[in-house]
Amino acid sequence: MQQIKNIIFDLGGIFMNINFSKTEAAFAALGISDFNKYITQHTITDLFEHLETGKISPEEFYDLFRKESGTNLSNEQIAFAWNALLLDFPLDRLQWLDAIRKKYKVYLFSNTNKIHYDAFMDLYAQQTGDTNFNGYFIKAYYSHELGLRKPYPESYLKILEEQQLLAAETVFIDDTIKNIEGAQQAGLQTIHLFHPKTVLDLDL
Repeated sequence: MQQIKNIIFDLGGIFMNINFSKTEAAFAALGISDFNKYITQHTITDLFEHLETGKISPEEFYDLFRKESGTNLSNEQIAFAWNALLLDFPLDRLQWLDAIRKKYKVYLFSNTNKIHYDAFMDLYAQQTGDTNFNGYFIKAYYSHELGLRKPYPESYLKILEEQQLLAAETVFIDDTIKNIEGAQQAGLQTIHLFHPKTVLDLDL
């Protein structure tokens, strides 16, 4: 690996534990047994793509999801099941992040949406008593705000351009192989970090 000056981190599976099966189970309990046809860690339908790139609001998403799923679930029921995959922020990883940001320029790039964003920010605050998770990073990029999501190479290039970073001096760390491949197409160095390994196992 070449000389690294900058690190772009993923969020879910890196600093926040997530479990997609919990959302699948929560929707199954609401009568939607095939939720994984809409979104998994590796595939996504237009409805969720539009939510995660900010093209539709949460309210529009709820209405469209009811229509697509043929249900009359409330906004609150949908949000509760959708947020079930968000688990916790392991404090040892946050401590590691606080140390590594003194050594490198660190950024965040997460595929997410306004519903999840509000929920995991609340989760972070409840766990830590702090309300500034984004403060760990020079800038935190969220797909619903950026208007682009991983693994499209243009999403990484947009961040590199905005922050004036050289791809060769930047490493992207993610737990999903498709996102790693997209970053490689954009010229970034990459680390595919997945369970059971965590950032604590990295030699940076």
